[in-house]
Amino acid sequence: MTMPTLLLLVLIGMTIALIAVFVFRPQITQTQAGKIAAFLALFALPVLCAGMGASSELLHAKSTKFCLSCHIMKPYGQSLRVDDPTHLAAAHFQNRRVPTDDACYSCHTNYAMFGGIKAKIGGLKHIYVYYLGTPPSPENIKLYEPYNNRECLHCHAGARSFEEGAVHTADPELLPALRTNKVSCISSGCHEVVHDVKDLKNAKFWKGGS
Repeated sequence: MTMPTLLLLVLIGMTIALIAVFVFRPQITQTQAGKIAAFLALFALPVLCAGMGASSELLHAKSTKFCLSCHIMKPYGQSLRVDDPTHLAAAHFQNRRVPTDDACYSCHTNYAMFGGIKAKIGGLKHIYVYYLGTPPSPENIKLYEPYNNRECLHCHAGARSFEEGAVHTADPELLPALRTNKVSCISSGCHEVVHDVKDLKNAKFWKGGS
């Protein structure tokens, strides 16, 4: 159990205990100190607990484990272990180019100003569709919008392997086009294989890592 979780449980316990005291001994609220304590128990502490709980769950929602907890996402988790360096997601995951514990969030969060908020709103939509709608099959899952090179360049811009790569420098117009999103990093002929969930049955899988 993590320290934030333990602290939250302690605060919830304190809140319940204080509320119980005021329910069985309402006369305590007749004093000024009692009124302050009642305010804390009935309003301030519940709001604090709710905020801490929401923050904890939002943090948990960033984890790879959480993203793959839906069964329709299982093939995407398997695709991270395909033993083929041409598979973009697998190469990033296996070589720790992204944090493995937050791999999905790292690559699929918009790195604009409100990207984190947008990702969380999208996650709420996913939960709604999963429990109250009709989820698509894994091979029919689509991005809400075309993948922006900004998300790749957030990590790769300035990296020697990117700036001086043989393929990137063969055409002097390619790097500027990538930086301005005129040519997609995942376009045909570049890093076009991302999550090949349709052909997993024919794939070899990497057994390493944790």
